[in-house]
Amino acid sequence: MSRTEEWREERRRCLERARLVVVKVGSAVLTDADGLSDNVMSGLARQLATLRGVDGARKAVLVSSGAVAAGRRALARHGRTCETQGLAARQAAAALGQGQLMRLWDKVLRPYGIPVAQVLLTRDDLRARTRFLNARNTFAELLSWDALPIVNENDTVSVQELKFGDNDCLASLLVNLVGADLYINLTSAPGVFASNPDADADAEILSCIDDVSRLDLGRLCGGKTSVGTGGMYSKLLAARRASQLGVPTLILPGRQEDVICRALAGEDVGTWVRPAEHAISRRKFWLAYQSDPAGTLWVDEGAAEALSGKGGSLLPGGVRRVDGTFQKGALVRIARLGCDGPQSSLGVGLTNYAAGELRKIMGLRRHEVAAILGDAHYPEVIHRDNLLLDAAV
Repeated sequence: MSRTEEWREERRRCLERARLVVVKVGSAVLTDADGLSDNVMSGLARQLATLRGVDGARKAVLVSSGAVAAGRRALARHGRTCETQGLAARQAAAALGQGQLMRLWDKVLRPYGIPVAQVLLTRDDLRARTRFLNARNTFAELLSWDALPIVNENDTVSVQELKFGDNDCLASLLVNLVGADLYINLTSAPGVFASNPDADADAEILSCIDDVSRLDLGRLCGGKTSVGTGGMYSKLLAARRASQLGVPTLILPGRQEDVICRALAGEDVGTWVRPAEHAISRRKFWLAYQSDPAGTLWVDEGAAEALSGKGGSLLPGGVRRVDGTFQKGALVRIARLGCDGPQSSLGVGLTNYAAGELRKIMGLRRHEVAAILGDAHYPEVIHRDNLLLDAAV
């Protein structure tokens, strides 16, 4: 079997067997010059009904942007305009628009007998383990009722350190939360280009990405869309996270007619991102992406080799520099420090030491650490069970 035949057969099997799908649709797909597009949303409602099937055997969770655009449209109906560049203005516009967004989704899905449920999340809802489990149970109950959970970030209460950053990030974390086996990302682009189309007019669409972790995202992606907060960079980062769970991603042109149905029928459309050959545990996924790294630990070549090549833990002796201020138990980035300065990111992990303690013991051996901190110290700075290499952060 050729490589092309292999991934197409893999795609066919995955699409056929998928029983829980996370679908994300961005503002650039949902909106036009006047705000939310009723026609686009009606077309997507029809496709979501087809995706679920007449017997409801396949479940779906929808991550929908568009609240800010809906808020602008609501104000425009009253003869007012608003500037939504600042955080407070975007949060206020989202407060105005979230109800409008849900009302439209309810309207277009009602003819198919699909009840909708609004779920608004902050990153803290997924970071706190108890709230994570409560959210998972709520989704499971909604899906058992054949409802369609429609998820968005709770913009009006999110502060910077609790924001997902964009709905691509939120959707990729939901793949883990709900236990999805397929992730569909609807975008304004026809798929993933082989090179940056802003710099290369002849750039071609990649039908399949074998290993998303090996892509040079900075070279491929030319920034964010004008309407949304993401862009192809964040979509590929989300696909990489899903891939680590063993979940494939379909990046589809969301404004093309019946694009989801055509993809499910086997048509070559958009870009298929293959899952990683060896999936990580959902626990490691949760700890790696529960929050943004609070700092960076720079390690020498010996420590980098022990982590990457031997599956070891990070010891104090391998740490050469500590950036940031953080407490014990924080998520931190681990990066290689070469002879000529900073090199590359290795992964993320939960630290057993606060930043101040690490600056006292970095580069030291175990007996030297004990002389400074006493016997009640950890042998590892980051244990390998609390470490994820090649994290998509």
